[in-house]
Amino acid sequence: MIPSRALSFQHRAEADRLRAAVKGEGIAVLSQVLTGTGGVGKTQLAADYARTAWDDGTVDVLVWVSASSRQAIVQRYAQAGVELLAADPGDPEQAACAFLAWLEPKGGPTRCRWLVILDDLADPADLRGLWPPNRHGRTLVTTRRRDAALTGEGRRLVHVGMFTPQEAATYLTTVLTAHGHHEPADEIEALAADLGYLPLALAQAAAYLIDTALSCADYRRRLSDRVRKLADLFPEPTALPDDQTSTVAATWSLSIERADQLRPAGLARPMLQLAALLDPNGTPGTVLTSTPALSHLTTHRTPNGQEQAPATAEDAAGALRTLHRLSLMDHTPDDPYSTVRVHQLIQRATRDDLTPAQHDEIARTAADALVVAWPEIERDTELAQALRANTDALTHNAEDALYAPEAHGVLYRAGKSIGESGQVAAAIEHFQYLIAETNGRLGPDAPGTLTARTYLAEWRGKAGDAAGAATESAKLLDEYLRVLGPDHPGTLATRSHLAYWRGAAGDTAGAATATTELLNDTLRVSGPDHPDTLTTRGNLARWRGDAGDAAGAAAEFAKLLEHMMRVLGPDHPSTLATRGDLAGWRGKAGDAAGAAAEFAKLLKDTQRVLGPDHPNTLATRGDLVRWRGMAGDVAGAATATGELLNDTLRVLGPDHPGTLATRSNLAHWRGQAGDAAGAAAESAKLLKDTQRVLGPDHPNTLTALGNLAGWRGKAGDAAGAAAEFAKLLEHMMRVLGPDHPDTLITRSNLADWRGKAGDAAGAAAGFARLLKDTQRVLSPDHPDTLATRGGFARWRGEAGDAAGAAAEFAELLEHMMRVFGPDHPGTLTTLGNLAGWRGKAGDAAGAATAAAELLDAYKRLLGLDHPGTLTVRWGLARWQGKAGDAAGAAAGLAELLEHMLRVLGPDHPDTLAVCGDLAHWRDIAEDHGKAAG
Repeated sequence: MIPSRALSFQHRAEADRLRAAVKGEGIAVLSQVLTGTGGVGKTQLAADYARTAWDDGTVDVLVWVSASSRQAIVQRYAQAGVELLAADPGDPEQAACAFLAWLEPKGGPTRCRWLVILDDLADPADLRGLWPPNRHGRTLVTTRRRDAALTGEGRRLVHVGMFTPQEAATYLTTVLTAHGHHEPADEIEALAADLGYLPLALAQAAAYLIDTALSCADYRRRLSDRVRKLADLFPEPTALPDDQTSTVAATWSLSIERADQLRPAGLARPMLQLAALLDPNGTPGTVLTSTPALSHLTTHRTPNGQEQAPATAEDAAGALRTLHRLSLMDHTPDDPYSTVRVHQLIQRATRDDLTPAQHDEIARTAADALVVAWPEIERDTELAQALRANTDALTHNAEDALYAPEAHGVLYRAGKSIGESGQVAAAIEHFQYLIAETNGRLGPDAPGTLTARTYLAEWRGKAGDAAGAATESAKLLDEYLRVLGPDHPGTLATRSHLAYWRGAAGDTAGAATATTELLNDTLRVSGPDHPDTLTTRGNLARWRGDAGDAAGAAAEFAKLLEHMMRVLGPDHPSTLATRGDLAGWRGKAGDAAGAAAEFAKLLKDTQRVLGPDHPNTLATRGDLVRWRGMAGDVAGAATATGELLNDTLRVLGPDHPGTLATRSNLAHWRGQAGDAAGAAAESAKLLKDTQRVLGPDHPNTLTALGNLAGWRGKAGDAAGAAAEFAKLLEHMMRVLGPDHPDTLITRSNLADWRGKAGDAAGAAAGFARLLKDTQRVLSPDHPDTLATRGGFARWRGEAGDAAGAAAEFAELLEHMMRVFGPDHPGTLTTLGNLAGWRGKAGDAAGAATAAAELLDAYKRLLGLDHPGTLTVRWGLARWQGKAGDAAGAAAGLAELLEHMLRVLGPDHPDTLAVCGDLAHWRDIAEDHGKAAG
């Protein structure tokens, strides 16, 4: 008998696919198999197909078979043989064979049009020798199985999935409304999602709502209550709608039992129990085949009376395939993650069958499996997201178990992963929650609570609140000293964090002092080769550089790198990071080209070790672009940064701090390439996004404000730039304090743009005040202090005191030579400024002497054809002429013109200008010659 039509039956795409297989004059020539998990509506689709074919008159004989066993199939075939052929009812096997033979036409002018429905086939083996002929009539099989035996021989497999969200909402609305039960659309849509769009669950939930007069909202609250069993949330077996015979809770029990009997025997159930606590939307197969998962399968294998060997990864993969074959999960072994998906209600029904002790034990096993499967280096962002989603699902399903006896490591690993993905605010929220849980469950002195507080301080600092991170680290250090003692690794690590965040908050000298003291203790406690010792050495080198000694920092990182190569190996992430530190400080010490070359080598190794899309790889690309630009290839830097932005958007998303930083760099290099207005426009857009993502007080937001002000000035609005820097300074003073290095830099920018806006005297006065504070805060030899002296000298000259400016630059040059050496770009810039201001002060000969010295350095460092060298030669010739040597100036310009014609071409503006100067000094030289003659 064809099952009755379900209330509010939904027409589905699968029905159209079934009917599309009918060819010719309505005679089916193709056997079809409807497959899908229990409860998706396969039987209803088959009944609709059968009923439509009968009503359309395209079928003469219709046989419906409940195919739960081979015996049931034979009995139904036999009954058809008796009714159609008057076969002997006392011999079912013979009657069944007669029926199958009858399905094969023997010729004649007419053929019988038949349709055989084999509903709910339990095992493909049950149809061995009993398949209807596949070239005559129609055959439709419904089954939960997906075995290869179901395909071939002209059969077509039709997969039946869940309702679409629209179908599910329409179904619920129709059924409930028909019974006067009206619900808001959003609640109906949410309930459909909570039930995973499973047709059987929707039907039984609707009946339950009608019988109990519950609202959707109340039912959803009950459904979300993990204490309630699934069986308590649907009708009793005697009150099922649409002549259904199985409740949602019991729908999959027979399938699980059968799966447990298939090879590898006894592993399907424990595998499903493990997967039932994880993310229904997808669990990486590596989690379910990990060492903890294998131990679980071995321990909880369904006994069969025989001694079994420990489960292997091959066994685990076999269990996944078995569950897939019976539509209890979807396993996609060919995707990059061998993803496993289990419907949320199958998960719920499986969890309901566990005792509390079993539930908690399996939860901790799942947590162990996630930690083992979680790579130390998250080179695959999609995998990391999947692992975080599975941790969230596990926490939702079994949170209590993850705090017994201690907070499980997966909770911290997930939070770290959240932060490393760029979701800094979410990481802070995660660890705030974790602190509350560990404090309440385990106590304030528990290691898990202290660890959560450590992570919270770290991500607060990375969110821009370095001072807050330092304050929290100081409090935490007191707790570590009291609870664990001075030499505990946690105590030493907290001292390291405290020093780091103090330095990040502006106290570079204090950070260096604290790190030096920490290094002594770390060496004593852990030894010279311990990773913590190496980290401390790196921090100390960094603070040395931030204190102004870039060359010293580079030297320390070079020594540290040798140590790391020996202890950790060349491919360790810390080794790669140290190579980046070394290259960066070499660049800051004046060797931009060398830094770019080192980053180019590092990028190849980073791509090989971490992968092209790893955040550290993208950061290394950014460093390479930066130093190439600093070395003179501005246009190339802009192009490469644009390419990098495309990749950061694809990998990290638009709101990741790395993406925002790349956008900032792109604006910078476009501006440096000559498009100041475009850089200002891009900086304005970036500022809005930075404020939205990071907040108005984040250091990156303050930097974005400064960048926007600077590019507006370079685009021609010097007064506007000065006004913006004045506002920014007030913000900096409030957020970072008056002595923070970034505050001092903002004061420098403000003074400089005031000068460019026409107030040279005000600029000189601003730099004079700033110089006193930089000397006090940063030391007299700090690069920022020396830069401030240069700013003061320049604006003193622009204010009318050229001789004073020359004297200041002469004194500054001595400092630069001592601190950085003669070849540092800053030293050469200072020498050029000295030449210029000596000339403006009337000392043309002194200017020529300084320019000649500068030219020697440029020739040696950059070569004769470098644009900078050409510019210096031009200036030298001018000062020679103004010093009275017109003939020498003309000769120098004539030689320079030959180089410019070859390097820049005849139409370059500088070439044309040199032509004019050459004519000028030749005329003067001729006049001098005539006068002398």
